[in-house]
Amino acid sequence: MQSVASHPEPVCQPGRLTKPSLVPESILPPPHTYGSALERQLANQRARRPADPLLSLVVPVFNEEDSIDIFLDTVAPLMGRGGLRFEIVFVNDGSRDNTLSRLLDRGACDRRLRIVNLSRNFGKEAAMTAGIDHARGDVLIPMDIDLQDPPELIESFMVRWREGYDIVYGVRTQRAWDTAAKRLSAGWFYRVFNSMSPVRIPANVGDFRLIDRRAVDVLRQLPERNRFMKGLFAWVGFNAIGVPYERPPRAVGSTKFNLWRLWNFAIDGVVSFSTAPLRAWFYVGVVIAAVAVLYALFIVTRVLIFGIDTPGYASLLIAVLLMGAIQLLSLGIIGEYLGRLFLEVKSRPIYIIEGVYEDGPVQPPKS
Repeated sequence: MQSVASHPEPVCQPGRLTKPSLVPESILPPPHTYGSALERQLANQRARRPADPLLSLVVPVFNEEDSIDIFLDTVAPLMGRGGLRFEIVFVNDGSRDNTLSRLLDRGACDRRLRIVNLSRNFGKEAAMTAGIDHARGDVLIPMDIDLQDPPELIESFMVRWREGYDIVYGVRTQRAWDTAAKRLSAGWFYRVFNSMSPVRIPANVGDFRLIDRRAVDVLRQLPERNRFMKGLFAWVGFNAIGVPYERPPRAVGSTKFNLWRLWNFAIDGVVSFSTAPLRAWFYVGVVIAAVAVLYALFIVTRVLIFGIDTPGYASLLIAVLLMGAIQLLSLGIIGEYLGRLFLEVKSRPIYIIEGVYEDGPVQPPKS
């Protein structure tokens, strides 16, 4: 009976393909060396990128009638010089001035403009969500109308996108035009948020970024009503990279955010992405309970040894006030989470569309 020679299995080594040893090495092609996992992912995405993508700029506006002409007269020529196909999706977030009228006037002359008009003011995060939901582009770029998000950076974003990155965000290296209080509070916020949340957001990064369509499709699946978009952009993951830039001053007008709104915005971010405050107060309760037990043992031991002692009124009052303050603070933290749970359970829509205006006439709201 003729024996059949068995062929050895190929040997797989990291980063290298090795052929069976029975084949002479002299006739083998040179071994193929793979790059890193990131390089392979980027190469895979580069192969899928359309050659002529549609770019959607998502621009929420609230009482910005004076900024519209400056924004369009700056952005449109830049996009034209870059040879990009683009649309601009304005979201009117219940403006009380002539913002909508001015947008409709410009939209009647420019088919690249789409105006999503909300039924009332829902806030910037909801307005941005509406713009993302109604954008048609292969890539989306949320940006502010005040031109502090420089449109000249879009070309750099597109270069990184063509390299295979799904999210390209702008990193503010200079914030000289922001107040000292805002810069200080922003720095503290990023430190506190990243120390508490499992989802890390890059420091000095706003909403200005490029988002590939496959990341946008994931964002649109997120159902929460209390939306902290910086956290959601980070939560979806995908390969991301930063592009540094110096933030210029506002082209016109003044910011609609004051310190109180920024404070509430920061609380929304922390509560939306971390249960650390609740866990912290659990440990505070454990420590206080342990101190109370030890103090009780001390009092009992002292009475047994030295007899009955008259307690001091001042120390008792301080203890009662301290415990009352801690209880109220802990109830307030629990209330923040319960309030958001209450809003989520009601499942109201994030925004309501009055109409979508494009090519002149109004279109029915997108379902």
